[in-house]
Parts: sequence; C-alpha cells; structure tokens
Amino acid sequence: MSNQPLDGIRVIDLGHIYQGPYCGLVLAHLGAEVIKVEPPGGETLRRGQDESIAEQFLNANKRGIVVDLKSDAGAEVLKDLVRNSHALVENFSSGTMESLGVGYEDLSAVNPELVYGHGSGFGDDGPYRDYPAMDLTIQAMSGIIHSTGFADGPPVKAGPSICDFLGGIHLATAVVSALFQWERTGEGQYVDVAMFDTTYPMLIPKLARTLANIDVPARTGNRHSGLAAPYNVYAVDDGYVAIAATTDPQWRKLAELIGRSDWLEEGRFATLEQRTEHNDEIDAAIEAWLDGQTKAEAVERIHAGGVACAPVQDLEEVLTDPQLAHRGMLNPVPNRGAGRSEIPVPGLPMQFSASDRPTVEPSPELGADTADVLVEVAGYSEERLTELRESGIVGT
Repeated sequence: MSNQPLDGIRVIDLGHIYQGPYCGLVLAHLGAEVIKVEPPGGETLRRGQDESIAEQFLNANKRGIVVDLKSDAGAEVLKDLVRNSHALVENFSSGTMESLGVGYEDLSAVNPELVYGHGSGFGDDGPYRDYPAMDLTIQAMSGIIHSTGFADGPPVKAGPSICDFLGGIHLATAVVSALFQWERTGEGQYVDVAMFDTTYPMLIPKLARTLANIDVPARTGNRHSGLAAPYNVYAVDDGYVAIAATTDPQWRKLAELIGRSDWLEEGRFATLEQRTEHNDEIDAAIEAWLDGQTKAEAVERIHAGGVACAPVQDLEEVLTDPQLAHRGMLNPVPNRGAGRSEIPVPGLPMQFSASDRPTVEPSPELGADTADVLVEVAGYSEERLTELRESGIVGT
C-alpha cells in the first residue's frame, strides 16, 4: 500500500498548457488521485499531428476523462465529480469558469469543503486582471527580460517557460496549504495564484542593488552584478564551463590554481568589490588557463579546490544526467507520439524520509478513464453513461 503525503486526496485537474498541468503533476506525484478533465479533442498540448511529448510529461500519474464543459450537461457532470472530490485546479483566464456556470461559487454550493485553486497571469483583481497573459508577456512585465542579456545587447527572454512553471509550483503549494487548513477546520476555500506575483521574489538580488542606489548595468550577461568575481561562463575545448568563486577562500584557491598567486599579494584583488572592478582581467586569466582543457578536466581540477564549477550541459546531456537519474527525476515511459521510443518523465523534485517515492505511470490516452471515473466518483449508471456518450457530453 502506498504511503505518500496526499494519499486519499482527490483532485480535479482542468489545467491547460503548463501552469495548471504542472500543479496537477506535483499533486499526483505527492500521492493525490488526480483526474485530468479535457474537452473533446483534448487540451491544447495534445492537439496536432502527433501526441505531444509535453502533454505526456505533464499528465503522468493522472487519470484522464473527456467532458464538454461548454454544455449545461457537461457542467453538471463536473459538479457531480466535485461533489466527491477534495480540490479542483484550473488556469483559465479569470471569469472563464464563472461564464460556464462552474466557478467557485457554483462548485462550493455543491461541495462547501472544496479547495478551489485558480492560476492565471495576473490574478483575479487589480488593473491587469483582464490582460491576456503568456510566459513571454509575464517575463516582460516582471523585469525578467529587462535584466536578461548582455550589457551591450537588447533585453532577452529566459529560455525555459519559467513563469508558467513558477505559477504551477506556487499553485500546488497553495492548494496543499488550503488542504492542510481544511483538515483542521473542515472549511474549503478559493485560492488565487498569479504568475506575475510569483516572479517578484526572483528579482531580490537585482532589486537589492537598485534600492541601495548602486549603479549597475541592467544586464550583465553571465556575470553577476555584485555577488562575485569571477562569476562567468568560459569556453573550453569541447564546450563551456561555469565558474563562481563567491568567497575569499575560494578566490585564493582559484588564483593559485590558475597560476596567479601573485594576485593574492596585490591590494586591488583583496575584496569582492575590488575583484568585481577587475572582472575583465580575471576572466582573461581564467580563459588562458582553460585553453586546451575539456569540460571534464576543468571541472575536476576546479572542484578539487572547493570552487563551484559546472559543465554547460546541452539537453542531450541533461536527459542522461546521472544525478537526475539517481534522484528519481528521469522516469522512462513509452512514447505514444513521434520521436524516440521512450521519454524520461520528470519525477517529484522533493525527497521525503517517511514517504514512498512516487512510481511514475504514463499519461492516459485521451478519455481513457472516462467510464471508470464517472461510475466510481460520480456514481453514474451504465444507462447514464450511454446517454452522455451519445449526446457528445463525455468521451468514450
């Protein structure tokens, strides 16, 4: 029998794209029974010529059903599911669920103990409430794009969809917190998580210097505006390595390693602030020392000195990374779509000493669990199922 933090909790997942589905994936990995509800034809990530690998990543460990929520009968199906569930998560634009007759007020009338988690770009109130939002536009509004890139170049977006996934992480945290309160009080509640809100704490290092009236470039490339020098990405024979010496002892070790022990006697390198002023000179010495080395050689030598260093891995290297594999983050499942025969579904990036590590099951095919879920959770008869199928309200 499973022993996981959210055993016995049932969650209805109406998420689409990344924020909502990632929230549902975290809850599923924590042991909740997560029922993914999709419209006829499937959610956005599933649509297209081939089965989306992103959809398979994000809907692992979930049960899958198809319900047409744009119909009155479909809305009633959702209410019947909610009646016997603990939580619901969705990340539609604010007001969408209300327009379908299945907003929080509608669903809490059916189940007053329901924890309802809503994620969106800007939240349910405020001057930006009705702004359309995508990861790109949240990055733009938040200052992330403004502070990313090189000093002599234009602002650049961060590569991954960081705002979508930050929103999903915070939505999962909020739902679990509300469930903890429900366990103590028996009361459900509405939870509102805005992707825009989740980005602000990430700016603390930049904001600290801005608010201290320290004049630094808006964009510093791979360097840090004030934390350390050296702090950069450097070329080696087979790619790049990242090196960061953030303390005086680390600096001394690195200076000795690159053959510049003489700098340790020079006052102009004595403090972090002084080293930051001489970034170019330090970087040039490191680049010269790295010339002719491979990533593996450089990392081994620098690690031996107790200095932070890492190879810049490409995505192929990440997919076979031994640390990720050891920690249960790479879970191979059969790929239903185009490409490789197996895909490594991400596991739970948390380790619990008294809980079982989740077993990762492939995402369901579209509507695969519709009949079972509607019988088990909604209590429908075969006759009712047939009626709903024939009218196109639910999938097969």
